[in-house]
Amino acid sequence: MTAESAKDLAHRRLKGGREALVWKLDGLSEYDARRPMTATGTNLLGLIKHLALWESRYFGEVFGRPFPEPLPRWQDSDGSEMWAAEDETRAEIVDRYRRACAHADATISGLPADAPGHVPWWPRPETELFAIVVHMLDDTARHAGHADIMREQIDGRTGYAAAYEEPIDVAARETLRARIEAAARAADPR
Repeated sequence: MTAESAKDLAHRRLKGGREALVWKLDGLSEYDARRPMTATGTNLLGLIKHLALWESRYFGEVFGRPFPEPLPRWQDSDGSEMWAAEDETRAEIVDRYRRACAHADATISGLPADAPGHVPWWPRPETELFAIVVHMLDDTARHAGHADIMREQIDGRTGYAAAYEEPIDVAARETLRARIEAAARAADPR
């Protein structure tokens, strides 16, 4: 496999992860898209807002191809990119994510795998495009996994895309969960 074919493969996987993440919002109310699902406030729309910022930053300023919209300075990060304020619409956040991804796609397609980049917030800031593609693939996959769990907690829906979604069998899920709970209790020596 060449560096370019590896870059193309990672890029295709990144695109799939992006779409899976956005799909997790399908059919949810505004509240469910925004509500904190963990003790730290993690929520579905916040994950997309967060990734929009980092797609913009990693595939923009790192390669001297700034995203054409204003970004907060990375030094000023206060965590607000992880949740949607009441005056930010879902459509605005998803559209910004799609624009950030299109900008990132242009960078990925337009530069060779070994194109040099500079990440000032990394301890070793000199890098290459392929490393950033892999980094964003990893980050997107990690957050898509978070989204999988949160969506399942909200309404039971699971899966990678609507085309592969199976109907929810509540009785089968309850039976499996009870079996796993029994195994966990039996393994606890207390």
